[in-house]
Amino acid sequence: MPTNVLFAVIFINLALVFYTIGVWWERLSGTLRPAHLAFFWAGFCCDSLGTEAMRRLMGGRIELNLHGVTGLTALVLMLVHALWASWVLVRGKDEAKRRFHRFSVLVWAIWLVPYFTVHLLSMRG
Repeated sequence: MPTNVLFAVIFINLALVFYTIGVWWERLSGTLRPAHLAFFWAGFCCDSLGTEAMRRLMGGRIELNLHGVTGLTALVLMLVHALWASWVLVRGKDEAKRRFHRFSVLVWAIWLVPYFTVHLLSMRG
């Protein structure tokens, strides 16, 4: 496997691990904490690195197919999610921290669409 493909695969999978830990740890704990935020940002950074590596493999372009559109949408939502979580923690309102997980699980579920569509598309040939 070429090094640039391996780099992309590793970082996309690290994004899955970090983001999943952050989202579900937050959900199970019942409130947003700084450690969860660290996992959100780690997931976003890894996804950004993996996406950029894939874009370079594609000759610097992003295809407007199911994977490309949902992937960009998910990346933007991850950024919004991490920024919003940062804002909620800075404000420090307990109710907002307790309710934040609703948005987290939704963004995580949307993020899974491009993650799995690339596998389905690669199986098609």
